[in-house]
Amino acid sequence: MSNLINKIDFAAIISVKNANPNGDPLNGNRPRENYEGFGEISDVCIKRKIRNRLQDMGQEIFVQSDERRADGFRSLKDRADGYEELKKSSKNKQQYAKIACEKWIDVRSFGQVFAFKKGGEDSSVSVGIRGPVSIHSAVSISPIEISSMQITKSVNAETGKDPDKKSPDTMGMKHRVEFGVYVIYGSINTQLAAKTGFSQEDSELIKQALITLFENDCSSARPDGSMEVCKMYWWKHNTQMGQYSSAKVHRSLQVAPIVEIPKNINDYNISLEALEGLTPEIYDGI
Repeated sequence: MSNLINKIDFAAIISVKNANPNGDPLNGNRPRENYEGFGEISDVCIKRKIRNRLQDMGQEIFVQSDERRADGFRSLKDRADGYEELKKSSKNKQQYAKIACEKWIDVRSFGQVFAFKKGGEDSSVSVGIRGPVSIHSAVSISPIEISSMQITKSVNAETGKDPDKKSPDTMGMKHRVEFGVYVIYGSINTQLAAKTGFSQEDSELIKQALITLFENDCSSARPDGSMEVCKMYWWKHNTQMGQYSSAKVHRSLQVAPIVEIPKNINDYNISLEALEGLTPEIYDGI
């Protein structure tokens, strides 16, 4: 695999319609929003979706969600211990990190903290890896409107003492964003890529994962088609350090509503400020 020698910045414009993009467990699982009413999607949520897409592409993932386990391991410790070559190098932090990065693409992309106790101080593992791919929490362009509906479960979860008697209905709430446009920003650092072995080929996989971010991601909170990648921008610099700072590159993308209450992506104006010597690749979402 070829070394990544060009800094990369990226941005993805996504739309949400009648879906809960990222529920807040401390707020009744309502869609996340800041104090000003703008919607948020955490960087952890975005990385989870990228990991899922990479796994769909056949890549080996260390931080697998429980329902997507492909190797039978129920914990990160079990997965790490299950890789014999990694287990043998537990006393050599540098070698341990190298083997983990070679094995799992999400480790060499996002980094990982391996902190496991194995029955004693001498056999414990404490290894931290910084990854080159950094991702911001996504924030909506306009304040979001959240609607809530009460739902009822009217079937028996278990048979009671009287099999002919129905248990009382269970009430619950379901929340969704009526419509919102969010922007995901991120970058890939070449210096950290050299340390983890993150390659040019890996960057192409991250790009494809972002373009297809919501494929195979449907749930009752996010029905198929309710979330969409509208545009993806990929800036590949000419140098390792980059011609411009990531902040300046990200600011060059302007997304602004052109109506008071946007209802679809066409109600937003999307423009790019020209940066001399740096033109992004632009992709439509799939």
